[in-house]
Amino acid sequence: MSTLTQEKLAQAVELVQASDADVWLTFVRETAATTDPVLPLIHEGGFTWHCALLVARDGRKVAIVGNYDADPLEQSGDWHQVLTYVQGIRETLLSALEELIHSEVERPRIAVNFSESDPLADGLTHGMLRTLSGYLAGSRFQDSLCSAEGIVMSLRGRKSPTELARIRAAVAETGRLFECVQREVRIGHSELEVYQLLQAEIDRCGMGYAWDRSLCPIVNTGPDSAEGHSQPSADLRIAPGHLFHIDLGVTLDGYSSDLQRCWYVPQPGETAPPEVLLRALAAVNGAISAAAAALRPGVPGWEVDRAAREYIIAAGYPEYLHAVGHQVGRIAHDGGGVLAPRWERYGRTPELPVEADQVYTLELGVEVKGCGYLSLEEMVRVTESGVEWLSQRQLELPLLG
Repeated sequence: MSTLTQEKLAQAVELVQASDADVWLTFVRETAATTDPVLPLIHEGGFTWHCALLVARDGRKVAIVGNYDADPLEQSGDWHQVLTYVQGIRETLLSALEELIHSEVERPRIAVNFSESDPLADGLTHGMLRTLSGYLAGSRFQDSLCSAEGIVMSLRGRKSPTELARIRAAVAETGRLFECVQREVRIGHSELEVYQLLQAEIDRCGMGYAWDRSLCPIVNTGPDSAEGHSQPSADLRIAPGHLFHIDLGVTLDGYSSDLQRCWYVPQPGETAPPEVLLRALAAVNGAISAAAAALRPGVPGWEVDRAAREYIIAAGYPEYLHAVGHQVGRIAHDGGGVLAPRWERYGRTPELPVEADQVYTLELGVEVKGCGYLSLEEMVRVTESGVEWLSQRQLELPLLG
């Protein structure tokens, strides 16, 4: 029995009851090859044969699996019924739906995991959708399938106590890695050498990577380093006058962090960063604070982004070319609503209202001519009245080297 799956299934019942769906259905097969991103939240393990996990409006939770997949579900204690089949799932699935959706319901609604806006709510493959539609054909559920996008987005987004504890631990480990940078990295190190140093420490501690390992961490030094999601250079080396920047996220016990930190490499005789960098630091932190002040339940994500975007422009800097924040959970970019402008590439996700217990990054940066890119990224939890800072904010620009 898992505390995490218990917490998430309890949330799932509440979300189904608050939706217009009669049943939420997660439909998977051969999950070692292709799985639904929501599956680890409601079951710790995988399946071989076709599997239907159903959460009904009345609170009942029913799992239908091949006979060899049943034991872990029964042992978990998470499901009111675990039904098995040998030759095919269709008849058992239809019988379960008849039990869970009262016959007086004229237009049943079965929410399944597809979405045009959120890849992490889009776990039902096209083939499995066709299979499921074939099973329902000719029954009273033939035209009942609808998107579970809202249920899945909120289930991933609303962090349970266990999830929050794991995220806090990942954030703390990331802070320790940044301390390692401050302690061990010096003038003359290449971007690649710093990348390798951090990866060695992450591997030594048995942690994972919050995004693609080949791009984690992102390491930048000086004005010639590539911005964004780039490979570290073996040729670019830390030198006096550089801004040195790291974007790093680790995964610990299945949950992730995503933070950015900056340092200044002083010129001979300098004991503090130059004023141009202090102004940039103040502008970036001011924009992050403006976003934090706007971030509260019920506010659409685009309004939070607007607060930061207007601040940085008013401070005399160009607008950043990305969202000011995204949700963090099992991975760094954990789907759901985004704190983003209403640009086409974000679909409808900037319109979604912020919810309590979601975890977001707040991130942006500015280019400082001749020095490099000054970018910071913090993590916050949304509370009923505002935010809780999960990371210790970087309000100063430490010296490196």
